[in-house]
Amino acid sequence: MYSWGDDTSSWKNPGAYDYGSARKPYLDDLAKDAASKGPRSYSYKAVPDLALVNPKGKTIKTESENVVVVAVDGTGSMQAWPAEIFDRLPLLYQTLSKYRPDTEISFSVIGDATSDQWPTQVSDFGKELVLDDMLKALKPEGGGGGGMRESYELWGHFMNQYCETPQAISPTMIIMGDEMFYPQINPSQVKEILGREVQSPLNSVAMWKELSSKFDIYLLRKSYTGHDKEITNHWAEAIGSQRVIPVEESTRAVDVALGLIAKKWGYFSDFKTNLSARQDEKNIDTVMKSLKAASAAVPGSTKSILLGASIASKKSLRLTEE
Repeated sequence: MYSWGDDTSSWKNPGAYDYGSARKPYLDDLAKDAASKGPRSYSYKAVPDLALVNPKGKTIKTESENVVVVAVDGTGSMQAWPAEIFDRLPLLYQTLSKYRPDTEISFSVIGDATSDQWPTQVSDFGKELVLDDMLKALKPEGGGGGGMRESYELWGHFMNQYCETPQAISPTMIIMGDEMFYPQINPSQVKEILGREVQSPLNSVAMWKELSSKFDIYLLRKSYTGHDKEITNHWAEAIGSQRVIPVEESTRAVDVALGLIAKKWGYFSDFKTNLSARQDEKNIDTVMKSLKAASAAVPGSTKSILLGASIASKKSLRLTEE
């Protein structure tokens, strides 16, 4: 398990990476504060901490310029992924905040609204040790529905309508999942789970395109045996083919996410040093293979390739009755 602070003694090449001497007092304080809270764990819980992650009637907002949203499919075989992210939380936050100190992160778990009790869980934005509390509040149910679909679109609707980032410069959204989204945003689910009203079904692809004008969106896709092409094409229609990135192992998902953001922010060289200090050659090759698949979508610019597209009108999101 990665720890808060600048201790890299457990890494493959200890001492090969430096968070920076100027940051050492800050990281030392983080390590002390983390130790005072007791051991970190991502243990089983019966229910999520709804005081922290219930989306009903909620709006999340940050004034940070550097915003990251991380959402994980918490159904079925994906259940291990939230735990792997939690294990790497200090690595994720400390590396990104080295690049841009005002970085703030929001975490989510996505389930299936047709079968799960808590299919949309969303934390507020935060930084430093509060992120521990946010992650521990989430509950991946390990359930899910049939038909290779989960309720990604319901979560996407929440983020499109009720996530405010007024100062953000090309905020980044990382979704980690393995299935398709439903073609329509269901009004009854919006009311029951989000506590909001929509008058008629909304087109999911149109919603993703609108959300893509606000966030750089990437799907880090876990393989779904026998259906990878179908699922990839489904997401490609919504967010672009080069933003659908295969990830071979859950333990490499955070590395791929870090690499995407580091390249976008202009710190890819530092990221490669960080990765080499932690991983062996096989794992490095696995990460680079995924990042190569996304290379055209992450040109090192702070602008999304979709930012130039006009935002779809609310009317265009609505389905006709024909």
